[in-house]
Amino acid sequence: MPEGSRSRNWLIVVLAAVLASGGAAAALAAGGGAPASPPSATGLPTNPSPPPSYLRKCRPAALTAYVAPNPLPAGKPIAVFGELLVKHKRGNKRRAGSPCTATVVLWQRLPNERAFHPMAHTLIDPQRRYRFVLPAGSVSRNTEWYVTSGPVHSRTVAQGVYAVVSLSSTATFAVSGDTETFSGQVSPGHSGEPIMVQRLTTRGWLTLAEPRVSAASKFSAAFRFVKSGQQPWRALLPADARNIESASPTLQVTIAPATGIHKIRHIVVIMQENRSFDSYFGTFPGADGIPPNVCVPDPANGGCVAPFHDPSDLNYGGPHGFSNAAADIDSGQMDGFVAQAQKGAGCSTTNPDCSPCNQQTSAAGAQQQRCVDVMGYHDAREIPNYWTYAQANVLQDHMFEPDSSWSLPAHLYELSEWSAWCTDPLQPFSCKGAPQWANPDWVTGKVGNIVGPSDQTAHYAWTDMTYLLHGQNVSWGYYVTQGPEPDCANDSAVSCPPVEQASTTPGIWNPLPDFTDVQQDGQLSNIRPLTDFYAAAASGQLPAVSWIDPSGTVSEHPPSLVSTGQAYVTGLVNAIMRSPNWKSTAIFLSWDDWGGFYDHVNPPRVDYQGYGLRVPGIVISPYAKQGYIDHQTLSHDAYNKFIEDDLLGGARLNPATDGRPDPRPDVRENRAILGDLRRGFDFNQPPRPPLILPVNPSPGSASTPP
Repeated sequence: MPEGSRSRNWLIVVLAAVLASGGAAAALAAGGGAPASPPSATGLPTNPSPPPSYLRKCRPAALTAYVAPNPLPAGKPIAVFGELLVKHKRGNKRRAGSPCTATVVLWQRLPNERAFHPMAHTLIDPQRRYRFVLPAGSVSRNTEWYVTSGPVHSRTVAQGVYAVVSLSSTATFAVSGDTETFSGQVSPGHSGEPIMVQRLTTRGWLTLAEPRVSAASKFSAAFRFVKSGQQPWRALLPADARNIESASPTLQVTIAPATGIHKIRHIVVIMQENRSFDSYFGTFPGADGIPPNVCVPDPANGGCVAPFHDPSDLNYGGPHGFSNAAADIDSGQMDGFVAQAQKGAGCSTTNPDCSPCNQQTSAAGAQQQRCVDVMGYHDAREIPNYWTYAQANVLQDHMFEPDSSWSLPAHLYELSEWSAWCTDPLQPFSCKGAPQWANPDWVTGKVGNIVGPSDQTAHYAWTDMTYLLHGQNVSWGYYVTQGPEPDCANDSAVSCPPVEQASTTPGIWNPLPDFTDVQQDGQLSNIRPLTDFYAAAASGQLPAVSWIDPSGTVSEHPPSLVSTGQAYVTGLVNAIMRSPNWKSTAIFLSWDDWGGFYDHVNPPRVDYQGYGLRVPGIVISPYAKQGYIDHQTLSHDAYNKFIEDDLLGGARLNPATDGRPDPRPDVRENRAILGDLRRGFDFNQPPRPPLILPVNPSPGSASTPP
């Protein structure tokens, strides 16, 4: 045979891929028998040479052929392989014999094609085996195959091909009565065809919706959950000419009954500013209040200062940074408050390390004595509505600030259970715990040490609660009151004016705009002005989670008026109680830090950054126990724990499980010391009616002094 003809006859089309493991092999053989094992994927040379000239040409008698896997998931690599049987001199078929050579041609026919067409050809190996490997993406529809060698033709086999069907849900945890959307995609495209969304029941798969596949190969269907329990779901594409019946992987959805904690469908966290528990509820009957015979040392004047009733509407408090907390606590002696207030009165700034007294008046002489009011306490005479809420609902007398510091880290903990310093806003593992200053720009005054967006504002790279909420389709809103923030954001500043905040302005009380995950998730629009909260409440459209951020004027942050803050909070609570959402709402009212005011309880230590000193905590809900004092050890971490248990099926801000790891030192919600807010609820009681209070109430009765 001429060398050119021989070269043409031995032309190889090499299809480079790796055979997918597993799957059944379908016989294409003429005759029965067990399928032969396929040769190794590496057995086919990538650049085979023509056979040696001394090899004789085989006399084909029959071909075996196998396809694996069969059925085939669309787009996966496949192999067609088999063995050539040759004619013996006496005419019978045989596998053994002297070496010879032959060409094997692979033929394919797709749905709606009338004829087969050649796909590739190759040489047999010395054992008279052949193999074709088709790479991933080569086959996505039902296919028929056969092979030939000279006049010998194998049987035709139909290879079934599964379409690739995906299914996801807007939430994998929901409560009976919730509506979620199932969606998915089909490949190859099946535009216009119905696909069945099914739930597994005791009697098999039950079809609950049949949306049609769009031109973009997508589908979706909304479903209102009624039954509770673990529910397997799938999407099923019926068989057609292109693909065999194809199902998505099973999707597990957990549906909780609308009982117990799940009666709460709206959680509102109202965070006020800078008050200790003893300064507001130190004389509340039954609470762990101010003990008798307390007297805190007065370094400036000698002697000591005992707790006293303070009728003033304007207070000053004291320094409330990380070092001030340590000094106030004084290794559990709880006797540093007056000294820190006197020390803080010596600097003229709104920095949390200073006393706010100098914002209003001189700190000289007798005036300085008037400024040192950290040992004062209020009762129902100054805050009658707060005392009424506590009497009618739940007062928490061991609620601790999560971070032993000032407003910024406290608000970061409120939203994320950590306060950290990140050198790269795009890398969570660039963050290290920072109990005082969470933004290096504020300390260095430079932006060169930050990689990525560096605009002299904070960029928080670790994970916050909104990431979990967004991932489970749980609605949320962070509502910002227009007005000033009184704490200075720069530790080294000599002085600074209050900074104006709005929903679009990142700040110490509004840190969410500078969380990287909020930006990446496209959730910045959930940070809204407070007017939107009132509108949502009035229309019965409250999100599942609402955080409410005050302005300086209404915050009760010294020197803001106590009465103004109480009126603002009362207005918020009244709006919620008048809302159609009231019967399914829990309000958590607290204060972000102690503000330098006296408290007698030594806070427990859970990690380097906390807990901080006690702050007031009140639960207001139609299911709140009436007149109940909750003595559990709590922190603002408990709010997130309640949100997670109610709305997220117990998922945690846990680097090991939340899908967005960061180097936080602990999972605060899982601390054994942290109590459970559910103890303050009675979900078996009929929901109590609203308690609408006057925004400007008359003074209440005097309490019994400590």
